Amino acid sequence: MEQSRIDWPNFAACVAIIVLVCIPLAASPESGGALLQRAYDFIAQEFGIAYLLASVAAIGFLVWLASSRFGHVRFGEPDEKPEFATLSWIAMLFCAGIGAGLLYWCAIEWAHYYQAPPFGVEPYSPEAAEWASTYGLFHWGFTAWAFYCLPAVAIAYPYYVKKLDHLRFSNSCHYFLAGREHGFIARGIDFLFMIALIGGAATSLGFSTPMIAACIARLFGIEHSFGLEVAVMVLCMMLFATSVWLGLKKGIKKLSDINLMLAFGLLLYILVVGPTAFLLKASLNGVGMMAQNFLRMNFWTDPFTDSGFVEDWTVFYWAWWIAYAPYVGLFVTRISRGRTIRQVILGMMIFGSLGSWLFYMIIGNYSLFLELEGIVSITEIMSTDSGNAAIVAMLEQLPLAAVVIAVFSIIAIIFSATTYDSASYVLASGATLHLAAGDDPARWHRVFWAFALGLLPITLMFIGGLKVMQVILLVVSAPILVVGVVMSVALVKSLQANT
Repeated sequence: MEQSRIDWPNFAACVAIIVLVCIPLAASPESGGALLQRAYDFIAQEFGIAYLLASVAAIGFLVWLASSRFGHVRFGEPDEKPEFATLSWIAMLFCAGIGAGLLYWCAIEWAHYYQAPPFGVEPYSPEAAEWASTYGLFHWGFTAWAFYCLPAVAIAYPYYVKKLDHLRFSNSCHYFLAGREHGFIARGIDFLFMIALIGGAATSLGFSTPMIAACIARLFGIEHSFGLEVAVMVLCMMLFATSVWLGLKKGIKKLSDINLMLAFGLLLYILVVGPTAFLLKASLNGVGMMAQNFLRMNFWTDPFTDSGFVEDWTVFYWAWWIAYAPYVGLFVTRISRGRTIRQVILGMMIFGSLGSWLFYMIIGNYSLFLELEGIVSITEIMSTDSGNAAIVAMLEQLPLAAVVIAVFSIIAIIFSATTYDSASYVLASGATLHLAAGDDPARWHRVFWAFALGLLPITLMFIGGLKVMQVILLVVSAPILVVGVVMSVALVKSLQANT
C-alpha cells in the first residue's frame, strides 16, 4: 500500500518543525524578529568565512571532477539515453534552481550596491554603478550553480549506479552509510535537508509573493495589503498542488517549458524596446568586471572597513544556495537519468549561470538606466516605499506597460510554481521509504507538501523585512555546509572504488 511507504518519523518531525516555528513567530513577531537578527549577526560574523571558503572549494572540486576520468561516468546503464531532451532538462533545472526570487532581485539588487558599494567605493559614483551592475552576476553565477551541482552528482551516482531504492539527500553519503540507509544518522541527514528546504522555499516565496501582489494591485487598481499577499500565496499553492498532482512530465516539465519561453520572450522585448545599446554595453562591462575580479570577490572578507557588505550580501547568498542545494540536487538527480557526470556539471554551471545572468543583464541594467538617466528614482522609491513598488515603477516605463506587468506576473507565478512543486516532489521523496528510479511519491503526499510549504512564508511576510529572511537561510544552511564536506569525500571514495 502507498501509505506503508511513508517515512513517518521524518514526515511528522518536519510538520512539527513548521508548526513550532510558525506559531511563536506569528504570536510575537517583534521579539521573534529581534531574536532571529541576533542569531544572524552571530553566525555571519563568526562563521561567515566558512561560507566563502566553501564556495571556492565547491567550484574547484567540480572543475576537477568534470575534467577527471570520472567525468564520463553515466547515471544509469553505460549506453542509456537521457530521459529528457536537453532543452527540457535545462528548462526544468533552471526553473527549479532560481524561482521567482530571481525576478525580484534582478530588478533592484543593484540599487543596494549603488547606495552602499563594496571595496570602499563612493556611493552613487560611476564606479559604484559599475559594481552595482556586476555583483548580481557574481552572486547568481558559477558559485550558486556549483553549490547546486555538488549534491546533484553526489546523490545521482549511488542512486543510478548503485541502484538504491530510495531518493534522499542521505544518498550523497552512501559510501559511509552502506547497510545503514535507514539508520539514525541517515535519518538525521534527511531531516536536516527537509528543514533546509522548508527554510529556503519559505524565503524565496517571502520575496516573490509581495512582488506578485504589487503587480496585481497595479493591474486591477486595488490596494496592496497583507491580505492580498496571502491571497496570492493561496493561488500559488493551488497551482503548486495541481502541478504536483499531474506529476513530473505532465505538470512540472510543461510548466518549465512554457515559462522559459515566456521569460526569454520578455527579456527580448525589453532589450529591443529599451535602451538597447546601454544594455549591451553594461552587460559586457559587467561580465568583464566579474572575470577580472572573480578571485577578489570570492576571497574578500572586508577585514579593514567592516562595512557589513560581505555578511549582508555574499554570505546571505551563499547560505541561500547551500540551503537550497540538497533540494535542487535531488530534483536534478530525478531528471538526469542517462546523463554523464561531466554533462550534469557543465550543463548546470554554464546554462544555469547564463540563464541567471540574462535577467540581470537586461532587467537589472534597464532598472539601473532609469536611475542614472533620472527617469525614475528607483533608490528613492525603495527608501520611501518598498522594493516591490520600485519594480512596478520600473515596468511602467516600458511600452504596453499593463501587458508587460501582466506577463511579468504570470512568469513570476509560474516560476514559483515550478520551483515549489519541484520542492513538494522532493520533500515527498525524502519522506518516502522506498522509491526506485522512475517511480514517483504518492500523489496525496506531494500535494500535502505543496500546501505545507506555504505556511512559513506567510509567517515571514507577516513579520516582514529582509533580515528575517536572511536569518532563516543562514540558520538552516549551517548543518548542510558540514554535510557537504562529507558528501564530497564519499563521492570520490565511491568513484575510486568502482571505476
